Amino acid sequence: MEPDEIIYSEKQRFRQWWIWALILISPVGFGWVIFQEVALDSHVGDNSGGAWVLIVLWLIFGVGFPWFMYVTGLDTLATNVGVCIRFRPFHRNWIVFGFGQIEKAEALTYSPIKEYGGWGIRYGRKGKAYNVSGNKGVLLTFRDGKRTMIGSQNHEVLCSVITQRLSQDLQRFTRLPL
Repeated sequence: MEPDEIIYSEKQRFRQWWIWALILISPVGFGWVIFQEVALDSHVGDNSGGAWVLIVLWLIFGVGFPWFMYVTGLDTLATNVGVCIRFRPFHRNWIVFGFGQIEKAEALTYSPIKEYGGWGIRYGRKGKAYNVSGNKGVLLTFRDGKRTMIGSQNHEVLCSVITQRLSQDLQRFTRLPL
């Protein structure tokens, strides 16, 4: 096995219909106002800024924000070195949790809102969380006592991969020479 061989890979994105319904309300609203201002020459409000202000706002909220949400997501890898995560677009480089740092991994069903305050990169009473959707993940407990929740759609598989790798390391270090 190569030292950086990928054992597990998962990509998660914000694709819940209700999030996209909320995100797309703004562009539709701005589009309707711009249509009234430009095509129908019907002014909405006092119109002190003109149609160009509406167009700029539409570009920001109608194009920029939906694009930002489309590219935002959590990439998770398990390699021979450790568990690697990258929360796009906030992390350019991978965050690596080396197997030497990890004491144990648990596949859990949890409450993202109650335990961590929602989805995204969050801090809660149980530690740090990286999650995009759902309520399943792998809780990593480190040798220094800190904990990190990694959201996963395949949390049992990810946990199994991590646990298997941790047990291989434990066997390697506890094996006595004959």
